[in-house]
Amino acid sequence: MKACVVQELSGPSGMSYTDVPDVSPGPDQVLVDVRAAGVCFPDLLLTKGEYQLKVPPPFTPGMEIAGVVAAAPEGSGLTVGQRVSASTLLGGYAEQVAVPVSAVRPSAAELDDAEAVSLLVNYNTMYFAYERRAALRPGETVLVLGSAGGVGTAAIQIAKAMGARVIAAVNRESAVEFVRSLGPDAVVPLTEGWAQAVRDATDGRGVDMVVDPVGGEVFDDAIRTLATDGRLLVIGFAAGGIPTIKVNRLLLRNVGVLGVAYGEYINRDPASAEVFAAGLNKLVSAGLRPPPPMRFPLSEASAALEALADGAVFGKLVLEP
Repeated sequence: MKACVVQELSGPSGMSYTDVPDVSPGPDQVLVDVRAAGVCFPDLLLTKGEYQLKVPPPFTPGMEIAGVVAAAPEGSGLTVGQRVSASTLLGGYAEQVAVPVSAVRPSAAELDDAEAVSLLVNYNTMYFAYERRAALRPGETVLVLGSAGGVGTAAIQIAKAMGARVIAAVNRESAVEFVRSLGPDAVVPLTEGWAQAVRDATDGRGVDMVVDPVGGEVFDDAIRTLATDGRLLVIGFAAGGIPTIKVNRLLLRNVGVLGVAYGEYINRDPASAEVFAAGLNKLVSAGLRPPPPMRFPLSEASAALEALADGAVFGKLVLEP
């Protein structure tokens, strides 16, 4: 079969589309014919050897897949030909992948494979962030940084679906129209004075929550936008820098900073994944739909990752065999 294999840790250019041995699933694994593989920022970091998990080459990246069951063990509750989605640590950039039974979920009938794979990491992460970590309440105001990316897109849509008011901060002028299409209540360019613009948009009160998948220099200003009892959710460091903060600022302003690591959480409490997936599925049944993803052929995975690295992707990026 065909797969994308990282041959050296030099970024997307170190990955090749090549023939690899067919997959032989283990006794507790489901063999899935991949119809769509999600591309996410950790995939890019893995190709550079910069992710928290260090994987020596050769390896096939890909943490999110959707497709159909090619083979499943007895008693799994899954049948050949059934549409499924799964989160995988590696291996998704391939025509087939073997996945533990516990990681496989039926795909929502309302979504095609590319849409279904879009929900796996980003949307589950944001549902978990709002529901479990930050206890988002209807009527609260959420500021979303990195709003044109995969996490930002999910953050806007899920916050709106949960009854919040959303302010989207946009760093790329070319992304403004895309972000507006997601339905935020206000869009603020991430230019000089942006934090004051956020406060102006809340009549000086500030926001109840900040979603920050960016890190870097915007972190300090983001803290300043928080209202009393506000929470900043640390989700990633797409800007590259890991910020620090003097905790007396949190004490004096009665605000908090919360870490959001969905994968680590469900690794420690696997049963909780069902709870979050069920909550997200209710939003899908009520009408939540991810925006149409950007699609690349699997054979052009290197170009897709380059596009992600260059900031040329709005929303979710998906590979299709």
